[in-house]
Amino acid sequence: MDMRKLVGENFARIRREKGLTQEQLEILSGFSQQYLSDLERGRRNPTVITLYELSQALGVEVVDLLSVAAEASRR
Repeated sequence: MDMRKLVGENFARIRREKGLTQEQLEILSGFSQQYLSDLERGRRNPTVITLYELSQALGVEVVDLLSVAAEASRR
């Protein structure tokens, strides 16, 4: 399992469910839109601190970004 891809897919799904654009999340999180885009495509390897900060911006728990169950339930 590629954790970068898993985190990116979960992040993108949660962002869309919250009705947020990458640009809106850029303002909320302080991370650039380019970074967020790369994250969603599995091209970034976020640190634990980054995952925490992104989860806070999304209003979810860190585990929601790491959850395999969330990805598996969509298949």
